[in-house]
Amino acid sequence: MQPILCIVFVVLALAIGLGAGYAIGYIMRKKTAEAAIGSAEKEAENIILEAKKTAETRKKEILVEAKEESIRTKNELEKEVRDRKSDLQRQEKRLQQKEENLDRKSDSLDKRNEVLTKRLETIDKKLKSADELLESRQAELERISGLTTEEARAVILESLEDDLKHDKAVLIKEYEAEIKQNCEKKARDIIASAIQRCAVDHVAESTVSVVTLPNDEMKGRIIGREGRNIRALESLTGIEFIIDDTPEAVILSGFDAMRREIARIALERLIIDGRVHPARIEEMVEKAKKEVEQNIKEEGETATFETGVHNLHPELIKLLGKLKFRTSYGQNVLKHSMEVSHLCGIMAAELGIDPTLAKRAGLLHDIGKAIDHDMDGSHIELGVALCRKYHESPVIINAVEAHHGDVEPQNIVAVLVQAADAISAARPGARRETLESYIKRLESLENIASSFEGVEKSFAIQAGRELRIMIIPDMVDDDGMKVMAREIAEKIHAELEYPGKIKVNLIRETRAVDYA
Repeated sequence: MQPILCIVFVVLALAIGLGAGYAIGYIMRKKTAEAAIGSAEKEAENIILEAKKTAETRKKEILVEAKEESIRTKNELEKEVRDRKSDLQRQEKRLQQKEENLDRKSDSLDKRNEVLTKRLETIDKKLKSADELLESRQAELERISGLTTEEARAVILESLEDDLKHDKAVLIKEYEAEIKQNCEKKARDIIASAIQRCAVDHVAESTVSVVTLPNDEMKGRIIGREGRNIRALESLTGIEFIIDDTPEAVILSGFDAMRREIARIALERLIIDGRVHPARIEEMVEKAKKEVEQNIKEEGETATFETGVHNLHPELIKLLGKLKFRTSYGQNVLKHSMEVSHLCGIMAAELGIDPTLAKRAGLLHDIGKAIDHDMDGSHIELGVALCRKYHESPVIINAVEAHHGDVEPQNIVAVLVQAADAISAARPGARRETLESYIKRLESLENIASSFEGVEKSFAIQAGRELRIMIIPDMVDDDGMKVMAREIAEKIHAELEYPGKIKVNLIRETRAVDYA
């Protein structure tokens, strides 16, 4: 029984302890909760108070700002009103000033109108008196001169017309001189530019060719037994073979460059072959002729290619190549024609003309020289005939016909060909002239000038391209000088042969010298 009681007491004691603990805990939690609630309520009251204080403060600030803004806006409006008032006052003042000025001007204009009206009245009176005076004087003049007004007007107009004609002639002469000066300057610039840009090679041709021999023994073989080989060469080629004491060389002499070239090629081939006899000579000459003909065709094609002239007739191309073996005063005619073509093209381009047509005319201007040794007629006539035969244009035909002044140029291309031909022929070194013939030509020029009466002295200058003549002033007057210059030029043209042009320059000077 006792153990059970003990357990019961223990259980009761535990139950009482738990109950007392729970009661104590509950009381303590309740007190803690009440304390927390009181603290929260107090804090809430504090927050509410703080919020009310902040709201009151913000409200006061907003009211202050609103008052300040209203004051600032008011001030600005008042200032704007003041500014506008001042502007209106200024404008009003300016308007008043303008009105005053207009009033003053109106008064001044009224006064001027009065003055002008009085002056007009005075002028009308004076005009009336002047008209009356003019009528009276006109009547008096008509009575004195015996002419009516219409007749006098006609005389005056005729006199004025003569004066105007003179003034017009003077102006025209001045304009012509100015235009001529400008044209000459432009022409010199174009020609100088063309000469500077054109660079065509020239070779001074001679009448002999030299063939080198491997040894002097070959000379005997070329001569042959009793001279039969050299006679065959000369008869087949038409060239003179000179075999003299010149070591290891044979000189070929002849004026026909083509025949000389055929002879040179044939002889060189015979020397290489070693078999020299009449039959072999004939064979080599035939081969040389074919080679030269082929060379002629190639030279013509090269000339057209270098100058840019296309669509030429094959026969014209062949004749162009033939000009390689034609010379004029030592100047190779093919090279001369190519240079003239280049010059014409450059000058035409400067003037805004078709350069292709100008080049074609320049290249063909001396085409007649290719056959002038074989046919009758001048190279101009033959060239015109060839151009017509192969259907060249009238512009080309006129350029060929007019390049030496035989006919008048009908187009600008013909004039360009004339100029280019003269430039190419007159270029220093283009044409060869021996010293003896050069001196002889200068002496002939001076002798022709001295043969005229009234010539004191004459000088051939600028390599014979100008003849300067001093005139005796007592024997020849200014008008006579012009006639004499023309006569001297005609005599030079008739009696002398010369390349290019010769300027005949007459000088007449009168001096009066005295001593005190």
